[in-house]
Amino acid sequence: MNKAELISAIAEKTGLTKVDAGKALEAMMETTVETLKKGEKLTLIGFGTFAVVERAARKGRNPRTNKTIKIPAKKVAKFKAGAGLAL
Repeated sequence: MNKAELISAIAEKTGLTKVDAGKALEAMMETTVETLKKGEKLTLIGFGTFAVVERAARKGRNPRTNKTIKIPAKKVAKFKAGAGLAL
């Protein structure tokens, strides 16, 4: 499913227009990004939790040259599924 298909599904299930469903989806995604940029968690009970975790610096290998390279530490988004998302 892509974004357009998701918007159509939201519109169908909620009775909203596709424009309004698109605005709601955009607002949700923007709010999620803003929350994670602040370093906070976003918990949706029954769905899951979005959080920011720090990956430690580590050594890697350039597969083309086989040289060892240093991969810097960075922050990444992480999602942990909730019990309601069990398939």
